[in-house]
This record gives sequence, structure tokens and C-alpha cells, in this order.
Amino acid sequence: MNESEILQAVGEGRWHAPHEVLGLHTNGSTPVVRALRPLADAVAVVLNDGARVALSHWSDGIWHGVVPAGTTAYQLESTYAGHTSRADDPYRHAPTIGELDLHLIGEGRHEELWRVLGAHVTHSGGVDGVSFTVWAPRARAVRVVGSFNHWDGRLHAMRSLGSSGVWELFIPALGVGTTYKFEIQSQRGDWALKADPMARAAEVPPSTASVVTDTAYAWHDSDWMNARARREPSQQPMAIYELHVGSWRPGLTYRTLADELIPYVTSLGFTHVEFMPLAEHPFGGSWGYQVSGYYAPTSRFGSPDDLRYLIDRLHQADIGVIMDWVPGHFPKDAFALGRFDGEALYEHPDPRRGEHKDWGTYIFDYGRREVRGFLVANALYWIEEFHVDGLRVDAVASMLYLDYSREDGEWEPNVHGGRENLEAIQFLQEVNATAYKKHPGIAMIAEESTSFPGVTAPTSRGGLGFGFKWNMGWMNDSLRYVGVDPMYRSHHHSDMTFSFAYAFSENFVLPISHDEVVHGKGTLLTRMPGSHEQQLAGTRGYLAYMWAHPGKQLLFMGQEFGQMSEWSEARAIDWYLLEQPAHQKLAGFIGDLNRTYRELDALWLRDSDATAFRLLGAPSENPDVIAFARITTHGTVVSVSNFSGVTIAQLALDLPHGGAWYEVLNSDATTYGGDGIGNFGAVGADENGRAYVTLPPLGTLWLRYGGKRPEK
Repeated sequence: MNESEILQAVGEGRWHAPHEVLGLHTNGSTPVVRALRPLADAVAVVLNDGARVALSHWSDGIWHGVVPAGTTAYQLESTYAGHTSRADDPYRHAPTIGELDLHLIGEGRHEELWRVLGAHVTHSGGVDGVSFTVWAPRARAVRVVGSFNHWDGRLHAMRSLGSSGVWELFIPALGVGTTYKFEIQSQRGDWALKADPMARAAEVPPSTASVVTDTAYAWHDSDWMNARARREPSQQPMAIYELHVGSWRPGLTYRTLADELIPYVTSLGFTHVEFMPLAEHPFGGSWGYQVSGYYAPTSRFGSPDDLRYLIDRLHQADIGVIMDWVPGHFPKDAFALGRFDGEALYEHPDPRRGEHKDWGTYIFDYGRREVRGFLVANALYWIEEFHVDGLRVDAVASMLYLDYSREDGEWEPNVHGGRENLEAIQFLQEVNATAYKKHPGIAMIAEESTSFPGVTAPTSRGGLGFGFKWNMGWMNDSLRYVGVDPMYRSHHHSDMTFSFAYAFSENFVLPISHDEVVHGKGTLLTRMPGSHEQQLAGTRGYLAYMWAHPGKQLLFMGQEFGQMSEWSEARAIDWYLLEQPAHQKLAGFIGDLNRTYRELDALWLRDSDATAFRLLGAPSENPDVIAFARITTHGTVVSVSNFSGVTIAQLALDLPHGGAWYEVLNSDATTYGGDGIGNFGAVGADENGRAYVTLPPLGTLWLRYGGKRPEK
């Protein structure tokens, strides 16, 4: 382009290198200031000593003039229709991002990406302001627009930092609370307004602008964090309470949620809470699983520091925090990541790999270094900046397979001719290895519904490197079983026992999640056949069986007190049920269940060790009874479940040891709303371990070995 064309492009805010024209320049030995002030009546440079240098109009709204030698800092005084204002010149400032950062971004290895990209309150050239940086490698021009320039970006064109694809501009006098977007010109010449992919705050939906933020939060959870670093989660008790913040108790903020959630979870004895996605998302009906702002906690409930406060308070109450994370896909909303610089950038360009048909979303290009770096850094961001103790990674199966939910001809095999998404596998290995290396004691949890091998195997052995995997097979089989009339369950015994064949192949979490109480499935309670009393008894018996089964536990909100209506994100769970004694008692049972579980390390210390588990039988097997032992050096616990609808009296059962076995939990206890059918607190086994046990209908007993047989 010739000089005239460049000046015209600068004047229109569409030149990729505006700093080469605007700002302070040395023309030979003569310093010159050039400023873009379209339609101004007069423009002057005001020096630090108060001296003024009038500028003359040069071309296309660009003014220029010679300033004294040694000039470094100055302000621009502009007059429009008799009104004069002063402002520091954005184009006199050096880049606010360094060469090493740019190199790491290009390599996809910048593990603190949020510290250099996005909008940051900072100090440059003697003044305060905000530095803006964005990755848009195929853009022809990028401008910052916002409330500060009336959403007209011509005066705030960004400079391209070369092959890195990063654009940068420091704007003086801006600060926290500034709303902004990037206005991006594609190679075709059209402009699009885009939210900042690295924004750490956003407007409350349905508004979509990014918001400049900063943090001064002082954490008070050092005891928790220090202890976490020394723990191995697979060898700790883990009972997770999953919740959707917006519908747990509607109207609460992050801060007020802390006051209500913490005593409630504490009373129920859960070790962790798991928040459904809290990254910013435009549509509440997606439950947070279609993310538009991966680095921005949703502003629906407060500021990022408000979320830090909530997590801090949970840690101080000895409650861990897991958050849903969604790296598998993102929505097509025009303001967000899709076609970010006019072309497929974050998403794979081939629709066979870059679009998810079922969800109408884009799929990340896991083979692109910068995109992989964006996601790896995002996982670290939530762990480092918000102290979350783990990430539950959504829809891993959709990431692993190129033919996921696709017909023949709708997918392309990998380089070896297979169906595995090799780039996604590499990404998952990288994010898990990096997260565990930097933050020992966390838990990376895969929602993975297939038999993909080695989900929780170390990456050093070719595994994906997750800490845990949701046991979707157990969930589907067991819920199908309890939905059968107890009269016919004996014909479906394998639904409840098949999980023992693979229970030790991975580190599992047993999930009764939000997905199981929507879309016509009913709730955990209403899946149970029979009268209301039988449904309550069946729920207690099933949960006691679940808590004793190898693996960690997860229960969705409302199921702890017997929610009877399906969950909806648009309304609160049915808290009124807790006014009914039967449902109060179910919640009380959950509290005792969790406390007893935490006290008995046999139920959690060796969850993935097959030698610590034994199925128990008797001379006359009953297909409605499932009995097994959990074993540690500290003691043995036996779980015995009767899934029939009748009492089984004096069932002959072969226990691991002779002696006394004490009832430490009976789901049919009267305090929980049951009939109190049991064994008067203990059973005795002969020297061969033979005992005769009475089992309540639809109930589960936990027996702890006590050594010496009680006297008759």
C-alpha cells in the first residue's frame, strides 16, 4: 500500500500497525507526534511542564506536529465544537506483552495464559490504564470498542504483534468495570463484534460484553490447601453433593450461598460439593454446558471475587470443591468463540471434526497448539485462581471418538484409519499431566461412558491420566434394576452384580447426577416402585448399597430428601418436602450414611483394590440379596442388601470371620422412617463365619467386624 492508502486505513481504524504512524516518532532527529482525531477543530500536545504544541491536520483525521527533543510523556488536547478535553495518547506506549510470552503462546505452552491475554489493569509510561491483548491470527484489523469510546473503535485500533497472531493496545485511564469487546475485521473485510475469549468477567446475560476486572482477594484457606497437597484423593473418603447454583435456592449470590450451603452440606456430611458449570454462558437452559466465557465466572451470582469468597468459605468448613469443566464443545453464538477472526479458529475447520450435530455446537481443534494451550491454561486457571479441588470434565466420550453420534460418511478416520481422536487424546493427557504436576492433591474426573481403556491410568503408561472416571455402566444398570417391581428383581440380579466384574479396572465415581432426574426419567425416589413408604425405603436401601459399593459417591441436589418432581433449572428444588417428617428422616439418613462412611476407612481406602473386596454367599443363595465385604488392615465392613419387598428372616450368610458383627447402619431403622427390622444391633458368626441375619425389605445393613462373638 502507498502512503495515502495507509493513512486512509489508519484514519478508518483498520490498519494493522497503527503505532507505526500514530504516537511519538523521531523523524530524523526531530521528534514528531501524530494523533488521530477525526472531525476535531483543533488538536494540541500538552507537555509535562504544561507547554502546549499545536498540531496541524495532515490527512484522514490525522494531526501532527514537532515537539521538543526529549519528549516522552504528553497528553492530547482535542477541541470539538468548542468543547476541549485532554487524554493520554494510547499510541505512545510500548507493547505490554513480552517476546517470551508470545513465543509460549505460539507453542501452546503458556500455562498462565490469563495473565498476559485479555484485559489487565496495569501501569505504562507513567499512567494507569488497561492493556488489551487478543489472539486473532487471521484478522486484517482489530479494534477495542466499549462504553469508553461509545462503541466506535476507530480511535482504538490495535497493533499486530507479527506471526504470533496476537494484537495489543494499552488504553490509559480505563479501569475495573469497563465494558468492552473486540471489533475484528476478517480477511473478507467484514467486521464482527466479539467478546474477549480471555475475559475474566462478563456482563450479566443476556448482555454479552466483556468486563475489565482485577482481584484483591485475600485467601484464608491455607490449612486446607496445604493439607490437600499432601493427600491422594483416591485414598480419601469422597461423597459429593452436586448442585446447580441458580436453582438450589434461587436469588442467592455467591456470597449469600456460602451462608446457606455450608451448614446444609455440613449437616449432611458430604465431603465435597460439585458445581455444575460456572463459566459464563449465554443460555441458562444449557445448564452452563455451552460456555461462551471460559475464563469468566458467570456474573449471574456476583463477581469473580465473590466466587473466591464462596470457595474460601467452603474450604474453611473442610468441604472440597469440584467444578464442571466443558472443553468438549462451545456454542455458535455470534459474539463468542465461533469463527472468531472470520475463520474457524478455536473450532476444527472440517465440520466432520468441528461440529457437534446433536448439540448444535462447535468442537475445539485439539490439534492446534494455541487452542490446546488455551484449554490447558483454562483448567489451571480455575485450580490456581479459584482454588477448586478438581474438575469434572464433561462429555469425554464425545471427545475421544471421531464417529461419536455420527453416521457412516459423516466422520473421517484418524491417520491410522481408526475412530479415536488422537489429538483430543493428546490434549486430555496433557491437561491431566500438567494439572497433577502443578497441583498435587486435586482430582481430575472424567464423565466417560464407554469402555475406553486406561481413563485413569497414568499418562506415563499410555493412559488418559484422569484421577477418576464416572461409572456410567453401574449407574445405568442399577437404576434399571431398582425400577423393576421387587417381585421380579430376582430375574435381573446381574444388573446389580455385573459392576463387580470391572469395579477395579478404573478409579470410579458412582454418579446419581442431574442427568438422571430430567427428561422424563423421574427422580431417584419416583423410580422406586410401590407405595410412598416403599419408595422411601427403596431409596434408603439403594443409597446404602451405593455408598458401600467400591468407588466414590455423587448425589444430585434434592435426592437427599426425596425430591418427587423432576429437576428444572428454572425453579428451586422442592424444599417444602423437608416439612414432612418422612422426608426429614431421609435427609437425616443421608447425614448418618455419610458420617458412618467417613468413619469406616474400609469403605473408601482401597476402592480400586480387588483384594480388598469379597462377594459373600451362603449355601442357599437368594437372588434378591447382595452381600459383600470391604476389607482393610483396620477392619472389615460387610454390606448386605435385600432388594425384595419382604423381610428375609435368619438368612444363612458366610461372613469373612467368626465372631461379633455389629450393625453400624440399618436403612430400615425407625429413626429413618423404617420399621426397625434388624438384628438387635449385632449378629454372631461361628468359627467358620456362618451367621444368620435378618434383613428388612428393601433395606441394607452395614456390619462391622468386632472380634469376639457376643455372649448369648
